[in-house]
Amino acid sequence: MKKLTWVVLFSFISFLVSLILQYSAPDIHPDFDERNLDFSSEKVSGQDGSQSSYVKACLSRYESALYRKESPHKPSPYLISKLHQYETLHKRCGPYTESYNRTIRKLEPGHMTHEHETSDNECKYLVRIPFDGLGNRMLSLASAFLYALLTDRVLLVYDNEGDTADLFCEPFPETTWLLPQDFPIRNRLDYLNQESPECYGNMLKHSGNSSFVYLHLIYTFNDYDKLFFCDQDQIFLQNVSWVIMKSQFYFVPSLFLIKSFEQELATLFPEKETVFHFLGRYLFFPSNPVWELITRYHRTYLEKSDEKIGIQIRIFDPRFLAAAFNFTTSTLEAVPDTILACAYDNNVLPRINPNGSLGSGKSKSVMVTSLTSKYYEIIRDMYWEHSTVNGDVIGVFQPSSEGGQKTGNKKHDRKALAEIYLLSLTDKLIISPWSTFGYVAQGLGGLRPWILHMPKNEIVPNPPCTQAMSMEPCFQKPPSNGCKMRTGVDSTGALGSYIRQCEDTSQGIKLVDPMAS
Repeated sequence: MKKLTWVVLFSFISFLVSLILQYSAPDIHPDFDERNLDFSSEKVSGQDGSQSSYVKACLSRYESALYRKESPHKPSPYLISKLHQYETLHKRCGPYTESYNRTIRKLEPGHMTHEHETSDNECKYLVRIPFDGLGNRMLSLASAFLYALLTDRVLLVYDNEGDTADLFCEPFPETTWLLPQDFPIRNRLDYLNQESPECYGNMLKHSGNSSFVYLHLIYTFNDYDKLFFCDQDQIFLQNVSWVIMKSQFYFVPSLFLIKSFEQELATLFPEKETVFHFLGRYLFFPSNPVWELITRYHRTYLEKSDEKIGIQIRIFDPRFLAAAFNFTTSTLEAVPDTILACAYDNNVLPRINPNGSLGSGKSKSVMVTSLTSKYYEIIRDMYWEHSTVNGDVIGVFQPSSEGGQKTGNKKHDRKALAEIYLLSLTDKLIISPWSTFGYVAQGLGGLRPWILHMPKNEIVPNPPCTQAMSMEPCFQKPPSNGCKMRTGVDSTGALGSYIRQCEDTSQGIKLVDPMAS
């Protein structure tokens, strides 16, 4: 009898919670909307009051709010509505639906893009091919999803290594975003490149046709490939049923420069700097194995501190920096001093007191992420061996030191995602320049980090870092003259009040809130 009474009481409380959430829905994040917060008794608990399989399949979707501070940013009602519309579209057109089965026939040999323009009620698809490391993959996937939203396409993820399914929960209810194993041209996807006849740049150069269009949006893209970011080319693409995209970039800023998307984007995101903040939180719920890593580490090292500090350190190969950003550095020895100078100058961390300190201040947990342990050890030992001038107690921790990037290794990628997510849970964040790992953390966390200026010739730069203008990631290699070939207008010439050069590379652009910047 007592057990029955508790079950009834739990069900009644759950019903009240669902009512409260229903009436507050327009003011909550898309990652905490009605479908994610449906605590009705039949969904959350079984007859014995235990969690249902629906919740158990993705614990992070329901528990993440317990670990994050409430964001001061609120999604627009239009964005929430648009996401619900997309979920309906994906459920209607997703893998193995009648619409999907009908549309894949267009990929059979002999079909050409000009022979089958889409009708108003026909499903269109965007297949995304992953490229590069985890940070790049997350940024480019969020960009692809926004493009799918803008063009009424269904996003399908080619999970060739199985990492997407291993790292993330399914974001859309009662369907999947994973490309089916029996997709007709799946065996060709790894080999699509600029020389492929289906490549959009090639089709423009040679007036070709195909059963699909391949978009080559990685670091080797040329002026023809970059015409993707032009209005005239979007008119052509809107009539193509199957668009396949390979990208490593956060190309969202350039979508804001396409006139036909301008009004829709303005309505979706009145605060320009919240694009990845909302889309990232909507899409990227860590899988249960990754969530276990995150919560266990947080409870052990971060939870009880008064303030959590994140320091993300990534040292790139000088050859890569020279080729990508025209930057070279001849020293690594000054990196710890640069980090500490940044932390001192911006009141992120207190200075040490060689003479000792009386009294007690705040407790601060500092989480360092790096592929090597030497920078962590220097900072840890300094605060272990010395007290601080204000009495703050500093604990310094590092979850892992893998020695090198091992993209595709599931254990490594799980750790990487856990560390990105843990960085996003900190109160203050210092990140390395050019690192997409740091970009993702700042966006998920809604943080404006301090971006380090990497030292040259063993000299700490002055200033040692710059605080980001916005929490948005940087599009590191935007087109500079892509549309000029057609219109005489530079595609990044009229940047507007909400796009600026990135803090860490003058080649890149990022979204900012004009009022805040």
